[in-house]
Amino acid sequence: MSQGYDYNFFMKTINEKIPNPKEIEKEIGEFLSKKYGDQVKMISPIVMPHADHSETDDFSHKKINTINFDLKPEELIAYLDQYVIKQDLAKQILATKVCTHFNRIKYQKSAEDQDLNISGGIKNNVLMLGPTGVGKTYIIKLIANKLGIPFVKGDATKFSETGYVGGDVEDLVRDLVRESDNDIELAEYGIIYIDEIDKIASSGNLIGADVSRTGVQRALLKPMEETDVELKVPHDPISMIQEVEQFRKTGKREKRSINTKNILFIMSGAFGGLDDIIKKRTTTQGIGFGSHTKASQSNSDLIKQVKAEDLICYGFESEFVGRLPVKAVFERLEEEDLLKIMQTPNNPVLLNKKLDFATYGIDIKFSNDALVLLAKRAYEENTGARGLVSVIEQVLIPFETKLPSTNIKRFPVTVSVIENPERTLSTWLTGKNDDQRRETFNTIAGENKEFIINYLNDNRVNITNQYGLPLSAYRIDKISDYYCNNVTEVGSAVKKIKSFYDKIKKIELDFYSKHDINIVLEEDAIDTILEQLASGTVDIKGVYEKISADFEYGFKLIREKTHRNRFFLSKSALTNPENFLNQIIKTEFTKNDIQETYSLSQPEFKKNS
Repeated sequence: MSQGYDYNFFMKTINEKIPNPKEIEKEIGEFLSKKYGDQVKMISPIVMPHADHSETDDFSHKKINTINFDLKPEELIAYLDQYVIKQDLAKQILATKVCTHFNRIKYQKSAEDQDLNISGGIKNNVLMLGPTGVGKTYIIKLIANKLGIPFVKGDATKFSETGYVGGDVEDLVRDLVRESDNDIELAEYGIIYIDEIDKIASSGNLIGADVSRTGVQRALLKPMEETDVELKVPHDPISMIQEVEQFRKTGKREKRSINTKNILFIMSGAFGGLDDIIKKRTTTQGIGFGSHTKASQSNSDLIKQVKAEDLICYGFESEFVGRLPVKAVFERLEEEDLLKIMQTPNNPVLLNKKLDFATYGIDIKFSNDALVLLAKRAYEENTGARGLVSVIEQVLIPFETKLPSTNIKRFPVTVSVIENPERTLSTWLTGKNDDQRRETFNTIAGENKEFIINYLNDNRVNITNQYGLPLSAYRIDKISDYYCNNVTEVGSAVKKIKSFYDKIKKIELDFYSKHDINIVLEEDAIDTILEQLASGTVDIKGVYEKISADFEYGFKLIREKTHRNRFFLSKSALTNPENFLNQIIKTEFTKNDIQETYSLSQPEFKKNS
């Protein structure tokens, strides 16, 4: 091929002498001209003077990140439950196998450090099956985000067998390196997700090479197991320039590759028609009057019985199916499931729509009756959760067009808004029923807050464990306020209150560091300080200074006389420190049979003989 000749000639020129930038530009320009004619031209960038960073150039990857993975399956399931409705079995399978995959890597690394040889190792690559709009892509993105590992997504229909026109499946592996900010070792622990994998099932009636189907399956075999993928893309001008630049700086040709041994491959598809294959295999019919037929099963029940032989019959090669040992079946979403999705505080459907209106300073809130009606309409779309987006956009687009140009900043979405959007909008634009609209908005706001409070109470244990924030009634109320007044997820609202909580707990450390006295702020005391911080009447520095002024001398006196060095501060102690200290003095001095009496006068004690 002429491309190969040009590339070899190019590299031969490098061997003969180290070219200058002008020569490099000329060679690349000729290469592009031969391949693309006048359609592609090379433009020289303006190069500004800069310091020599040869020690930390782009070709030497950054400090290696290591994954300190210790997540348990139940912890990951609890995280997914905050976002994903239904799909309990799929969540269990994915969470378990993903956690096992990365914990096994961690275990094997530890064994290698101890010179223990563990042979073998079959990757838990996953195949997800289920209709469109049930959350297959969403759940994988959530897992990758929770794990903090690089994640790339590809569409199986965009790839072809290596050597043919089209995307190369190895490009996904290279994309992991880019997602890892050029950290190759981190990329080697990433997740590659390929959607619409059912579209590369071979056609039984095709004659000749099937480069977009069977060929892609074969091209995926090695990466799915273990292989080294060159980061340099053959015949790619950018890769050439990078290789030349590296050669100029080091005098060596660096071979850079990524190993796919620990990269987890997850694939998904709707697999239309697979249920017929399974039904044919599982249905048994006798002959004669005494025969009977198995009761008909739903499509989802049939898919749950999928076996490797069904996938092979569907059009996949046995080697390909063998590299996907784990199968997770997603269920079709019913109308009540769509309603639960919208009622989940972290659902992206309503959060995105709230964000759209928030960009114009408009606060939008949905009544529960409105959500019920939207779920009904979305279910009729028969596209799963995607139908929710479609229905909501259709209803609200007139308001999103007109309201930004008005003074209306509170938008209550009710049943009447959904059923008669144009009439409702026309009434609002005339200024009629403004008081009623505001009253409706406030009513819905109260309902929404009550719902969030109940949600936090129902998930109190999980949230406390996940964020390390004990949830008192006051904190739940403040988290609900923050969530309802901002476009955010519940987790972000919890983190906001947790940031105040952490600052308050730091007072204990600062007090000990300065006075060598242990104080423990009880939960009601923390809530009292939280309330002060939220009202803006005092900052954290002021809180610390007041606690020091109120308690330092009293605690030091008690420590001197009784050797006690740990004190619990309640809300009543912060409210009336003098009474609190007098009570401790009375109790401690009596307990230790100390005859001297003391009266308290802040900020110091005066001894009475």
